[in-house]
Amino acid sequence: MAKITMLNMAGAEAGSIELKDDIFGIEVNQYAVHQVIKNYLANQRQGTQSAKNRSEVRGGGRKPFRQKGTGRGRQGSITAPNHVGGGVVFAPKPRDYRYSVPKKIKRLALKSALSSKVEEKEIIVLDTLKFDAPKTKEMLKVLENVKAAKKALIVMADKDENVIRSSSNIKGVKTCLVSTMNVYDIVNYTSFIVTKDAINKIEEVYS
Repeated sequence: MAKITMLNMAGAEAGSIELKDDIFGIEVNQYAVHQVIKNYLANQRQGTQSAKNRSEVRGGGRKPFRQKGTGRGRQGSITAPNHVGGGVVFAPKPRDYRYSVPKKIKRLALKSALSSKVEEKEIIVLDTLKFDAPKTKEMLKVLENVKAAKKALIVMADKDENVIRSSSNIKGVKTCLVSTMNVYDIVNYTSFIVTKDAINKIEEVYS
C-alpha cells in the first residue's frame, strides 16, 4: 500500500494515510483512459448542427439556361452546390453522438487515472476541508498552503455548500463529489485534492 502524507488546511503535516493498491496503485492503462475520455467528450456534444442540402434550399424549379450553345457547362438547377445560395454537399444534420462504454473499461480507466495521480505525485490529501461561511479568500489561502497547481480538482465525500461556493469564483478550480467525479476531470486538472473521508468513500465504492 502506498503511504501518503496528509496535510491540514494550513499546509502542515497531519499524519499519513495508506492507499489501497487495487485502486491507487495499479498499472496505468492508457487505452482505457483514452476510450473513456473520448466517450465523455462525445457525450457532451449537442449535435444540433444543421445545413440544407440541394433538395432543401429554395428555388431550382427550372433549368437556369439551355443545355447547348451558351459556352457554359450544363446545369440543371440553381440549387446545385456550385451555385451561390445552393445546397451544401453532405450537409450536416442533427444527430446524437452518445455511445456507451463497458462498465469494466470505465472502472479500469478511473482506477488508472487515480493511480497516475499518485504516481506523478499530484495527489493532495487533506485531513478535513471545512469553512464556517463561504469565503473565496479562505479557499485561496488553503490552496496556497497546500501548494496546489493553478488547475485543481477538489473531491469531497459529501456536499458542502461552503466549500463549493468558496471555490466557485476561482479560475481553474473545480469541486465535485466522489459520486460525480470522472476520468476526464481527474486527468484534466493537475492537482487532485481529496479529503480523508473522500478517500475512504472511494475505496469503499471501488474496492
